[in-house]
Amino acid sequence: MNRQNVRLKGDEMIFLKQSDYDEIVRYAEKNLPEESCGLLGGIADSDKFWVKKVYFLTNTDHNSEHFSMKPEEQFSAVRDMRKFGWKLLGNFHSHPLSPAHPSQEDKRLAFDPDVSYLILSLAQKKPELKSFRIKEKTVHEEKVEILQEES
Repeated sequence: MNRQNVRLKGDEMIFLKQSDYDEIVRYAEKNLPEESCGLLGGIADSDKFWVKKVYFLTNTDHNSEHFSMKPEEQFSAVRDMRKFGWKLLGNFHSHPLSPAHPSQEDKRLAFDPDVSYLILSLAQKKPELKSFRIKEKTVHEEKVEILQEES
């Protein structure tokens, strides 16, 4: 896929296994009251993105309202993705007390319009996961499909 040709048209869809979703929720809950964060590696095909592995990273800010990823963990995750021939599909972070929608800071720091920005809100009893494409502070929600796995 030519990353320069990615269009924000609203047809993008990211596929995440149920077990990966469950792990993201557990990781976010374990790190409360801080935001948790990580990277997503996988396969991209036009406007469809399949997460093959979730990389759980350290929030070096140790804060409940923002995060920074540990650089050496980021490099290690990208090296691992390359080893499998995967692409960096995007990142995720949690919002412990706010909705699953990009904050002003999230939009300001979204430097790559070709990746997904997943946000897991823990503000309500049931966690809510949403995914977005952000280009020049313009937000487009993309569909998230949680794939049930065979036992």
